Amino acid sequence: MKQLCLGGRIPWTEIENYLESALNLDLAPEIAITGPELDSMDETLLDQIAQILKQNEIRPTVHAPFFDLNPGALDPLIRQVTLQRLSQTLSVANRLNAHLMVIHPGIDKWRYPNLDLAWLKLAKGFFPPLIEQAATCDCRLVIENIYEEMPDTLIRLVDGIDSEWFGHCFDIGHWHLFGKQPMSEWLEAISPRLFHLHLHDNHGRADEHLPVGEGTIDFTPLQTMLSKRSSFPSITLEAHSVEHLQQSLQKTIELLG
Repeated sequence: MKQLCLGGRIPWTEIENYLESALNLDLAPEIAITGPELDSMDETLLDQIAQILKQNEIRPTVHAPFFDLNPGALDPLIRQVTLQRLSQTLSVANRLNAHLMVIHPGIDKWRYPNLDLAWLKLAKGFFPPLIEQAATCDCRLVIENIYEEMPDTLIRLVDGIDSEWFGHCFDIGHWHLFGKQPMSEWLEAISPRLFHLHLHDNHGRADEHLPVGEGTIDFTPLQTMLSKRSSFPSITLEAHSVEHLQQSLQKTIELLG
């Protein structure tokens, strides 16, 4: 039987309040960290959380900062600070023994009109030193679809770098909002390097982060794709309350169990 590795999103500021709830549901936390939090992080608390996770034999995932950051930014100073923040986050991930870190691409067609290739070239040059650090930390990196209408640019980035430490995170809610390619085709295209999933729901108008099954997303193509794989990618349920997390967990187990 394929092992289902499920997690729940917890902001770093809420880790003390909600880690126990996640563990009680047998969920690994996906710990979301912002840039400023890296500069004021409580080292004692970090060690305490790492110890709790170790005692529970859980390797978490980490969600890197993304506001104002861009690995393919045209301005080299933005790329420089992006590398600094992502490297800092990888160091935190290493202390938590995280197995995976999620990164946003930071590109959209409105701010980068017809500049996909320019962004791609710079992003390809950006990631190698970070991937080298990730390998040292035994922590894979994944790039998450956000505003992408098609997966092509992210596929060219991941395939162009061609590392076992670098792959895709498919966010089904973002696809529902912005994707123009059918989910089945999108998933087929990224499947060879699909390492991680973000599951939540919405009605196609806003990033509502509703429990799975409470919006208008048809999860059937995802079910079909996962049924054909020899193993599941890791999965984070992106709920914004314990109640919604419990609802998503129950529905996800029904869908994929």
